[in-house]
Formats: sequence, C-alpha cells, structure tokens
Amino acid sequence: MTIELDGRAVVLGDDVNTDYIISSSRKKDSLDPGVLRHFLFESVDPLLAASIRPGDLLVAGRNFGCGSAMEVAVTAVLAAGIRAVLARSFARTYYRNAINNGLIPIECDTTGIANGARLQVLIEERGARVVDRTDGRRIDGHPLPAIVLQILDEGGLVPYFRKRHDFTIP
Repeated sequence: MTIELDGRAVVLGDDVNTDYIISSSRKKDSLDPGVLRHFLFESVDPLLAASIRPGDLLVAGRNFGCGSAMEVAVTAVLAAGIRAVLARSFARTYYRNAINNGLIPIECDTTGIANGARLQVLIEERGARVVDRTDGRRIDGHPLPAIVLQILDEGGLVPYFRKRHDFTIP
C-alpha cells in the first residue's frame, strides 16, 4: 500500500501542544470541524488558519501534539484540509488520535524544511520518503506497520471497521 501526497510546508516549532492547535475554550462554542478549522493555531498566530490551504502539510520539530488528549486537536487539523503532519517526534496520545482519525503522522528529521517549501511525500510499509522540491533533498521517515497504513488508507479506525468488520493484528 502506498500513499502519495504533495503539498506546501507550514512550519511550526517544537512542543506544539494541543491547546496551541485548537484552544480548549473553542470547544465550548462549537464542536463543528468546519467552525473549529477557522481557529487553528489562533493563540500562536491569529492569521495562520486563514493562510492554510487544503493539501498543506504541517511540519514541526519535537513533541508535536503534547498536552491534553483532546481528539478535537486532530479533527481541527483534518478539517483544514491537512492530510499529514511531519515532525521529529509526536506525543503518543496525539499520534494515536491521528491514526484513529486518518491524519498521517510522519516521524522524520524536519530540520531545514522551510515554510512554504513544496514537499512530495511517499508513504509505504518500508517507511516514508519526503522530497523537498525546493532543494531536492530527500528525507527518510520512520516506517508505519501495514495495519496502520490500512487504517490511514480507509480514513481512520471507524471507517476501517465499517468496511472490514474485523480487526486482526498480524
């Protein structure tokens, strides 16, 4: 199974916590993903959400998604049209929430990827390959188990179960 993506890099830093992704106070106003996407990263940069286009790829440093286990932090990212996050590391809960909801977490060395760089991403069982089309540099990412790729290919755990009606860990 292969997943191919092509998008513009939206670069963030280290320790992006779930409250930076979407403020927990916004959940009081609405849980509608279409509404929440407009407030993505508002506490970091109030103009960032308006600049994100469908197909963009989030690029971060270490510990992306740390903080509380708000699943809505994944939902808001997906609602903005972002299919994958590239980071040097992820908080474990965010990583699991991402997979369960169909957001692709790619662990790789993101050092040197510039904001606005065009990235081509190929995700296979053997690992992810990122090509920075700005400078031609190739970055290898950590592999994802076949079952995780299947879940991501279906759009998350619920669509995976609805289609297959079973779950077997090889």
